[in-house]
This record gives sequence, C-alpha cells and structure tokens, in this order.
Amino acid sequence: MYPDEIYLASFPFGGSAGMKLRPVLLLTGPVGDVPETLVAYISSVIPPTLLPSDLLLNPTLAEHASTNLKTASVLRLHKLATIHARNVVRRLGVLSADTAAEVDEKLRTLLQL
Repeated sequence: MYPDEIYLASFPFGGSAGMKLRPVLLLTGPVGDVPETLVAYISSVIPPTLLPSDLLLNPTLAEHASTNLKTASVLRLHKLATIHARNVVRRLGVLSADTAAEVDEKLRTLLQL
C-alpha cells in the first residue's frame, strides 16, 4: 500500500460509528506498530459546486484512466480519516503523476503548508 493508490476500504460513515465500503485515496502508507493509513474520501455523488479541496476524477479521460474507477467521482480532500490497514480491502488503481501533483498542491493549500 502506497500513497496515491486508490483502494476499496471501510470508511467511517457520517457522524455514526458505522463504516461503509467505498473507494479511498491513500495519502500515506501504513504507519506505526498497529498499522494505520491516512485516506481521503471518494464519492460518485458529485456536488453541484465543487469546493477548492475537491478534485473531479473522470475515468473516461486518459489522465484518470489508471484510477480504474467505474464512474466519474469526486475526491474530497477535506474528508480525511485514519483507518486501520486491515480495513483497506482491495486495490483499484493509482493516480497519474500529474493528478498526484494536483492532489499535493490542493492538500498544501487546504492545510496551509
């Protein structure tokens, strides 16, 4: 598991204690003795207005084809979670180098780094 890879993983569901299997972008590899990874939420529900921390991923475009997402989706970089590595289920794909650089820039802006 490496940063910039997209996996299916159990992601915390809303404000409840439940988890939902969904695509996520790995922002870190496994960290610590009880390995956890930082992930960002990906949703096929595209809001009418994208936030500055959102990134549209359209798998029909060459630059996003390597994501292997089934449909156009939005990467929501303001929706982050630290999850146990055992909740990362299956690799779907990976971001292109250009898209990974765009994610890095959006995260720097969002986190004011």
